[in-house]
Amino acid sequence: MVASPAVDDYLKTIYHHTEWQDERITPSQLAAVLGLAPSSVTEMVQKLAAQGLVTHRPYGPIALTTEGTYRAAAIIRRHRLVETWLVSEFGYAWDEVHDEAEILEHAISDRLLARIDDRLGHPRVDPHGDAIPDPDGRVHREDFVLLADAAPGHRGRVLRVSDRDPQLLRAVEDAGLHIGCRIEVVDPHTVRVEDAAPVAIPDGAVAAVWLTA
Repeated sequence: MVASPAVDDYLKTIYHHTEWQDERITPSQLAAVLGLAPSSVTEMVQKLAAQGLVTHRPYGPIALTTEGTYRAAAIIRRHRLVETWLVSEFGYAWDEVHDEAEILEHAISDRLLARIDDRLGHPRVDPHGDAIPDPDGRVHREDFVLLADAAPGHRGRVLRVSDRDPQLLRAVEDAGLHIGCRIEVVDPHTVRVEDAAPVAIPDGAVAAVWLTA
């Protein structure tokens, strides 16, 4: 199947939507995330279905097929390895790598990607805590809870911070939260990081931070 950045973007978005929750993405949600007209998305989804990459009924949610999932995981693997490489080897901050990886993921060869993976020691997660699929498309992910759903008194490690908003990433970092740190939920808007004094959660963080369950 011929590689297509446009198809890759659709598959990545569909895959990413159900990584941290179970509801499948709808055409209107897909259009909103991609910033495209609903009619354009409907046309592309029909093409993807014809290629055996997604299943979809009119006005219903969209799901990746086995082939679609494998291809999406391969794209996600490239993107997240590149992000990890940029942070590890070139000193990029975690709020700077997404756009760079969007460009580089389509440009590097499979050989270079394998060298990057070797160089990094075959990491399982990227700088934001998202799982990096292995070459067979498998991922390892711990049980998790969204910060918004964590009860007061819940203790856990920060597993993931959404990379959708670079400004929020910077605010989360300024508050002392980072991947792997241990926090205790004090109340819906306050956490204690590594048993230090309670700190206020940045606006939007409760819907963008995941903890170990």
